[in-house]
Amino acid sequence: MKRTRLSVCRRKARFVSEADALVVAAAGRVPLKVYRCDRCLQFHLTSRTKGKRVALGHG
Repeated sequence: MKRTRLSVCRRKARFVSEADALVVAAAGRVPLKVYRCDRCLQFHLTSRTKGKRVALGHG
C-alpha cells in the first residue's frame, strides 16, 4: 500500500483522536472519511472514495 505523501500530510488538518475528526467530518458539506496518517500517526479527513482501504470497526 502506498504511503501518504508528506506534502499532503503537512497541508491537512490533524486530529489527535478519531472522535475529534468524526465531529468535524459530520459537520462538513460533503461526505468525509477519517483515516490515520502513516506519516504523522494522527487522523486526517478525506473526500476520496478510492485508494487506501479503511479498516472496519474501531480499534
